[in-house]
Amino acid sequence: MNWAAITWLALLVVFLVAEAACPVHLVSIWFAVGALAAMIISLLGGPVWLQTVLFVLVSGVLLALLWPLVRKYMTPNLTATNVDSVIGSTGLVTAAIDNVEAVGQVKLGAMVWTARSTSGDPIPEGTCIRVDRIEGVKVFVSPAKVNANV
Repeated sequence: MNWAAITWLALLVVFLVAEAACPVHLVSIWFAVGALAAMIISLLGGPVWLQTVLFVLVSGVLLALLWPLVRKYMTPNLTATNVDSVIGSTGLVTAAIDNVEAVGQVKLGAMVWTARSTSGDPIPEGTCIRVDRIEGVKVFVSPAKVNANV
């Protein structure tokens, strides 16, 4: 009985099961192919050192050459939206912002947004603000420093 071939077959199955458990990410398919190559050499009567070297080489070469290509095609395409341009912009508080009462609105350009204070401090109506971040449909703002050239 060829115990080396059985060992490589077992490793092949383990790597394939691991790959099936993580179908979105190609994690262990490279090692499964390396184990298959080593198993073939074992069945042809190759020595254990050659099987091991072949396993490492095949797995490493496949990983090094194909992973960047696979990652390129498996990475989701993110579409930039105009919402990203809102961050850092300034606007005016149209309804006083109070995080405790969960109220507040700001006008940014022609759009009115639900707003919350980044620091948690209330911001009165009429205050000039700067957008720090966006979470869902709410902007988190802080009072903007207005330079008055007199």
